[in-house]
Amino acid sequence: MRKTTIEEIIAAAGGSLIQRAPGPEAQAITGVKHDSREVEEGDMFVAVVGENQDGHRYIPQVAARGCRTVLVSHREGWMEELAGMGMSINAILVEDTVAAAGRLAKWYLESLNIPRVAVTGSVGKTSTRDMIYYVLSEKYSCGRNLKNYNNNIGLPLSIFRFDSSTQTAVLEMGMDAFGEIEYLSDIVQPRIGVITNIGVAHMEKLGSREGIFRAKMEITKNIAGSRDGGTLIYAGDNEFLTRERTAGDYCQLEVGSGPEADFKISDVDDFGIEGIEFNVEYQGESAKARLPVPGVHNATNAGLALAVGKCLGVSLQEGIAGLAKAELTGSRLKKIQGKSITIIDDTYNANPDSMKSAIDVLARSRAARRIAILGDMFELGENTAAQHREVGEHAALMNIDEVICIGALAGEIAAGASGIHFPDKESFIKVIDEYIAPGDLVLVKASRGMKMEEIVSELEEK
Repeated sequence: MRKTTIEEIIAAAGGSLIQRAPGPEAQAITGVKHDSREVEEGDMFVAVVGENQDGHRYIPQVAARGCRTVLVSHREGWMEELAGMGMSINAILVEDTVAAAGRLAKWYLESLNIPRVAVTGSVGKTSTRDMIYYVLSEKYSCGRNLKNYNNNIGLPLSIFRFDSSTQTAVLEMGMDAFGEIEYLSDIVQPRIGVITNIGVAHMEKLGSREGIFRAKMEITKNIAGSRDGGTLIYAGDNEFLTRERTAGDYCQLEVGSGPEADFKISDVDDFGIEGIEFNVEYQGESAKARLPVPGVHNATNAGLALAVGKCLGVSLQEGIAGLAKAELTGSRLKKIQGKSITIIDDTYNANPDSMKSAIDVLARSRAARRIAILGDMFELGENTAAQHREVGEHAALMNIDEVICIGALAGEIAAGASGIHFPDKESFIKVIDEYIAPGDLVLVKASRGMKMEEIVSELEEK
């Protein structure tokens, strides 16, 4: 973060200074944190009031470590404790610290005066964000979300990590309710918006795929106001993401395999866990791309990244060179070598589409035996049982030697795949040696709440 003065923070966040730290060195910040364990000297600590925790209780702790600026929504408790310690800090009072951090992030990002790209979608948004990052990094110093920080707290914190050396930024936006993407895109004010797909994630709260489409399209509400004109880039699906349904006061670029696509993806070669190759064509220019990321579906995500690059002056060949270096954030189809087996760690999250895609990657990979360990998928709404069974039926059609299902909902996967079912991780781990043998290739995937990385840890020792 570039140095930002206390006065700039007060004005941008819409707060009032209720206490000032002494000394000129305390009159500016160089970072923003909300986790008290990560706060360093020069940072501003954002005291977030959550369901189970009140960040204000940690203000004395961060002050003792050298933090001299805090964003607060009340005075109770911490002010008396600080006074007892004989300390004064910059305390900026606002009504809601999360909303105030969002206002500050919007102002800060605008002050950097760089092109911004916003990414959303039901599946693949983090992977696509990472691919865009690698494409743009061939020409620019590019910023992106920290880890998977893509909500109303995490996205502003990611923005505060950018500085005067940042030349462009790609920011992923997550959601599970109406209005959230609009709020985040208002902070970012993107020149380019990207929608990866319209799936069934968060069906429970949004009611239908039509509802999910409307929620994702909120990203466009701030594209039209972009200073240099805006562009929406989307993966065409012939149902929701079509030129007609996504039209607005901005340019459109469709990525896909159909004749109507602007960026045409074809001739995808799948090498399983080793990655893919595909052909991409745009305005008469054609090239072969190699992506060291598994999954046929990632050819479209890579096409989205190349389209973003072209909009920002990155040539097709430069973008392809960037894709060849791509590494995905977190546990997304991550290849791990155990002592005698190979693991595909895809434990970050899951929904029916991503589950089927991961199964496809496993089926197309070379191995003595292919084992799928699949767990519950959450937030699927009233069709939860049917969607779990469909995943199992899909697995049954693929080149999979064993399907092991873990969790209450995953019983339906087992039923569809004629697989083995365990009610919980613990019961499977007790007998894991009965099902895993040297030379096996093992996929592990479920929704984040299942914490299936515990199984990955066990497998790493095999």
